[in-house]
Amino acid sequence: MAETSLVIPDLAGKAVLITGASTGIGAGLAAAFAAQGALVGLHYNASADKAEAVAAGIRAAGGTVVLVRADATESAQLERAVAETQAAFGRLDGLINNAGGMVGRRAYVDMDDAYYDAVMDLNARSVIAASRAAIPHLKVQGGFIINTTSIAARNGAGPGAGLYGSSKAFVSNVTRGMAKELIASGIRVNAVAPGVIETPFHERYSTEAQLKAMLATIPQARLGVVDDCVGAYLFLASAQLSGYIIGQTIEVNGGQLMP
Repeated sequence: MAETSLVIPDLAGKAVLITGASTGIGAGLAAAFAAQGALVGLHYNASADKAEAVAAGIRAAGGTVVLVRADATESAQLERAVAETQAAFGRLDGLINNAGGMVGRRAYVDMDDAYYDAVMDLNARSVIAASRAAIPHLKVQGGFIINTTSIAARNGAGPGAGLYGSSKAFVSNVTRGMAKELIASGIRVNAVAPGVIETPFHERYSTEAQLKAMLATIPQARLGVVDDCVGAYLFLASAQLSGYIIGQTIEVNGGQLMP
């Protein structure tokens, strides 16, 4: 990797596990952290081919990456993914809890227990499980946890996405709770809340009409892209840049929500 690509000196050599990193924001983060000289644990589940493609790009650019497969709804599998990443690099300095999804748009009146479990296990319990497994490793030398929440955590979400928004509100509050608890161990915890970002998430769950309606509410007059989000995560990962910032959520939404 070219030395000129290392613009945040204190990320080089740090081992970082990124969950949900085969596509979308997670894939962008994997490439970005590797470009900073970080050692990347790239977590994926169903999208093996896409994960391999992201990893191949990282390696071609001179970066270091290890693939770890786990179902994010299964705590034991996430714990194994954390252990595999730590074992591969001999250390773990950061965890980015990015795995998540809407599962499907469903009105509250149509929700059943199976749907509730699917949404909450993927978006909420996964954060607890991965963090719980990572904390003992992060305590060794200090480090960071960055959780991916959402604009939906604050605005109640769009039609049929209410439970998804509530699961992300859980993540936002867990971020504050973990930040208070873990800073004594040298672990900084923060979050990033993307707005409407053009990723496979919206390709799967949002119609063209829905995206146009969302676009009309964004002062910057465009939908976000993955690269719009990456800088916030790099900033929060760097103790040099954000060492006195804990329990905060950076909103990345083009002005759609200004809390």
